[in-house]
Amino acid sequence: MTRDGETAGRRERPDLDPSVWLERHALGVLGVATAAVLLVVFYYPVLTVFADAVRVGGAWTLDVVVEVLTDPFYFGALAPIFAGEFGEVGAVAAESPLGLFGFTAYQALLSTIASVLLGLPGAYVLSRYEFPGRRTIRSLTILPFVMPSIMVAIGFVAFFGTNGPLNAALTALGVGQVNLLFTLEAIVVAHAFYNAPLVARVTTAAWESVDARMVETARSLGANPWYAFRDVLAPQLLPAVLTGALLTFVFTFMSFPIVLALGGFQLATVEVWVYSLVQELEYAEAATLAVAETAVSLALTYAYLRYEARESGGRTANPPPRKRLFPDSPSLLAAVERVGVVAYALVVAVVFVGPIASMVVESLTGPSGLTLQYYQFLVQRQVEGASFQTKPGVAVRNSLVFGAATLLVALPMGVTVSVLTTRGGRGSRLADAAAMAPLAVSGVVVGLGMLRGLVFGVELFGARLRVTGPVAIVAAHGVAAYPFVVRNVAPLLGGVDRSVVESARALGATRVRALLDVELPLVASGVAAGAAFAFAISVGEFDSTVILATGSSSYTMPVAVERYIGNRTLGPASAMGTVLLVVTSVSFVIVDRLGGRWEA
Repeated sequence: MTRDGETAGRRERPDLDPSVWLERHALGVLGVATAAVLLVVFYYPVLTVFADAVRVGGAWTLDVVVEVLTDPFYFGALAPIFAGEFGEVGAVAAESPLGLFGFTAYQALLSTIASVLLGLPGAYVLSRYEFPGRRTIRSLTILPFVMPSIMVAIGFVAFFGTNGPLNAALTALGVGQVNLLFTLEAIVVAHAFYNAPLVARVTTAAWESVDARMVETARSLGANPWYAFRDVLAPQLLPAVLTGALLTFVFTFMSFPIVLALGGFQLATVEVWVYSLVQELEYAEAATLAVAETAVSLALTYAYLRYEARESGGRTANPPPRKRLFPDSPSLLAAVERVGVVAYALVVAVVFVGPIASMVVESLTGPSGLTLQYYQFLVQRQVEGASFQTKPGVAVRNSLVFGAATLLVALPMGVTVSVLTTRGGRGSRLADAAAMAPLAVSGVVVGLGMLRGLVFGVELFGARLRVTGPVAIVAAHGVAAYPFVVRNVAPLLGGVDRSVVESARALGATRVRALLDVELPLVASGVAAGAAFAFAISVGEFDSTVILATGSSSYTMPVAVERYIGNRTLGPASAMGTVLLVVTSVSFVIVDRLGGRWEA
């Protein structure tokens, strides 16, 4: 057949044209590519960690696993039970009742309670009151959640330290100083700073979608306000509160930088101890702890998915009208309620505003007052620092470059998983579980797996495949960020009228063309929000980066902040943290301007 004949044949059989075939099957190809990326940069590294727990010195063995499970240091009173020595439970419980895992769960439970107690009043104020700046404050509630944990730790050290503003104010009032640093209380408060806005965010959304007519009906049938709230309103809010609490527990159970900075190894959690063992090259023991931690977090995440699926039934939003925060003629009850709002605002100022403002002030304050010496230190380190020293300019550049590269990985993955999730059926449940899995596995575990697998190298067809430096970090960031794209895009995609897509398909559009030309423009705000969140999360990611950037020039701003903490003063670290704050805030402003929103 001649060339002209081949061309004519392709015109008669458009399915043979590669471009046409690719467009028709683009969604399936993207799905396969997403699965391949997850397999290489997430599942394989995590399974590598799991394998390290049972493969020591090239031989398969359960000795390390048994040793860890039966060690009271790790599992407290459960260790004798795992060892089958039930008679020793009482003696071990008297000396070490909780163990490392028990203490980790205990601090996570306290942190969850504190986050809920601090977040629920905020949700009430934002959903029930109308006042100037309410929408802006509502948008900013998610800002602490995307702020790097190491920066939050710096702010808490500056604010709650011996010479910090809180103790200065208490001394001026004659109350006396408080010592919160390097205590469990400091860790709990810092975790509340980080997660209470998440609780407030999801609860506010639920409060703004309640059906007030049900409450009015209960009142008309004789129920007093308390019974109407308990029996009608509270059940509508409970799913959101439990969702926020469960996610908070998962996040604080796997918390790493806050515990490392505010508690150190005296108050170490599982995550901190895994990091310590990695530093000491005790990979088998670290892997065993990581497997146990991952099993707990995966079980909790599965419970979250099941609960969310069960409670996801839609209802018509008919929220009660908001009240003016400053009414013209308040009653006694209204006045008491407003006093409570003011008291809550003071607590918010101490817990949220104080640490961040203190970090900025600390970066501008020296022994003799206001100074720019710490920023001058950063400039001097950048200009005159040796190649092995941490340079702030390199950290800023790396963070921005890694953030942009993370978008190229996380955005297509997130959109693809969102489409698969909203299709319905068994595949959608599996896709949703796959999307949430990286949230249930800590960054330290992912970083350790990539270090042991891809960074050290994998034998493949006689060649050694290695993924190191920036590529490894971007891969870890992409895995951490793409679930947030899914949580922003999938709910909006699920709300798109399917008849619009079907009309496009009836007019000859392929599935991917309908997605690009019809669906994505309708959910552009969610895509933009997911992209901005992915960038902000990459900029602030610390857990896996601190492992993968060790001994290299691939460190980012959060890693630079952690390295500067070792100095005698917090000045350089707070100055670097302020730079990081500016970059993160700008990223979130993009989220706000583009109308993005967090969907938990």
